[in-house]
Amino acid sequence: MMLQNKNAVIYAGGGSIGGAVAKALAREGARVYLTGPHIEPLKKVAESILAAGGRAETALVDALDEQSVNRFIDEMVQKEGTIDISFNAVDTKSVQGAPLVNMTLKDFMLPVGISMRTHFITATATGKVMIRQGSGVILSITATPAGVAYPNVGGFGPACYAVEGFCRGLASELGPHGVRVVNIRSAGSPDSRPFLEALNGAEGNRQFIKELEADTMLKSLPLIDDIAQVAVFLASDMAAKITGTTIDVTCGTGGINYRTVEIPFIRE
Repeated sequence: MMLQNKNAVIYAGGGSIGGAVAKALAREGARVYLTGPHIEPLKKVAESILAAGGRAETALVDALDEQSVNRFIDEMVQKEGTIDISFNAVDTKSVQGAPLVNMTLKDFMLPVGISMRTHFITATATGKVMIRQGSGVILSITATPAGVAYPNVGGFGPACYAVEGFCRGLASELGPHGVRVVNIRSAGSPDSRPFLEALNGAEGNRQFIKELEADTMLKSLPLIDDIAQVAVFLASDMAAKITGTTIDVTCGTGGINYRTVEIPFIRE
């Protein structure tokens, strides 16, 4: 097992991505702490991990509240001694579907504020612990609009871009202490809860998924388990020299309206 005896904390551990990453880390031997503002989703993921022979605990933590996070971190360190892996999958609650010129400042700033607040609070609290122990991995996740211009995504694109910039800066400061900081960029997983809820029989949304797939080189989108397996790799010693960067798991998204061009065979 690649993560035997490692202690991991997952923020938004009851969500699709957070839950999938938690299960994958647990399968590789990590003891997983699932955190979030509501206990029932956390318990559901924990029960699945325990049923599979893994180790999991739950804790009510508001990742947007500095005191809540610091209190949890102190309790976890007192109990376990170390925090080896931190993964933030907190929802940005972004408002999308309208041009920027038609958005309110409040709607635009919402995902930017949430992303920056929760990543700063969780990463710096964990980073202080990891500095003292001289090791650790801090992981985060963004999406394609961080690197590719997509219309009508509101503040979500800037929020993703800001998270990636924050991770690079944090990695430069924590690197000398043996701590790695890596971001995962996804193209969106069609089997994740937000996508499934958006589809729900709506033909327009299904067409949107097809367009997203068409914008990738592999003509598909990464499933949540694909993201989870990348997180396991990055948290392990196999990725010991990877930090301060974003790992692309977008199936080769080339940009809006990317299409494969059929080139005819030409005889000379």
